[in-house]
Amino acid sequence: MSTPFIYAFADEAASKVSDQIEAMRRNGLSGLEIRGVDGTNIADITMDKAREVRRMMDDAGLTVFSMGSPIGKIGIVDGDFAAHMDKLRHVLELADVLGAKNLRMFSFYMPGGDAAPWRQKVIDQVGAMLQAAEGTGVTLCHENEKGIYGDMAVRCRELLDLFPALGNVFDPANYIQCGQDTLQAWALLADRTRYLHIKDALADGHVVPAGKGIGHVLEIVRDFIARGGRHMTIEPHLTVFAGLKDLERAGEATAIDPYSYPSSGAAFDAACHALRALL
Repeated sequence: MSTPFIYAFADEAASKVSDQIEAMRRNGLSGLEIRGVDGTNIADITMDKAREVRRMMDDAGLTVFSMGSPIGKIGIVDGDFAAHMDKLRHVLELADVLGAKNLRMFSFYMPGGDAAPWRQKVIDQVGAMLQAAEGTGVTLCHENEKGIYGDMAVRCRELLDLFPALGNVFDPANYIQCGQDTLQAWALLADRTRYLHIKDALADGHVVPAGKGIGHVLEIVRDFIARGGRHMTIEPHLTVFAGLKDLERAGEATAIDPYSYPSSGAAFDAACHALRALL
């Protein structure tokens, strides 16, 4: 296997960007899929803050690979799409400052039940978002997510076929949480996947380190690299139970989730180590 470029949602290690940088460096990562910036969502920071973050990342020898934005995470029925487009344009400007060439986005929350009635509106709005990104050098990348139009692989593929400029972010754990077999999803989407989110889960949807769930993460990573894929983002989402010792009497050891960690930093490191072990 060729060595891939590994990034992370390092806001799961720490809120402060300086501490995120330290977590990435101790785990030998290439850079950041930026989502939380000193406690503020990436879509809400100022241009001055973006310039500050860029300087910090450059000084650390790290890159901002993708904007881990919430774009597309509004209701298809009641979301204010005009305001959301303003937010998208701001995030695209931030991406230019940060040097990010990818922007993670979603295909809108469905009101429940059948997604079919909202298909055309989703297509129209995704098309408008892609038009806003034209000429920026930033690729909009759709991530599968429970509750949105593109929750299942067949609808993700539909959007990708309609929009050749759209990239695909493949998240195994999100598919598990939707009841989708990840290998079936991968067969549909492998040829259009721009990068992976490294996140695994058990059958009940509980997120666990890569390789410990039913997401077939090893097989997917192996095939992704064999196809020429090189970019993947660690998204830990692991359980932190920092206060356990305060609940126990001396000498006791409470039986808890084996994939629960004493701090955010420990959970982040465990997620990074799990991917390294697979590789």
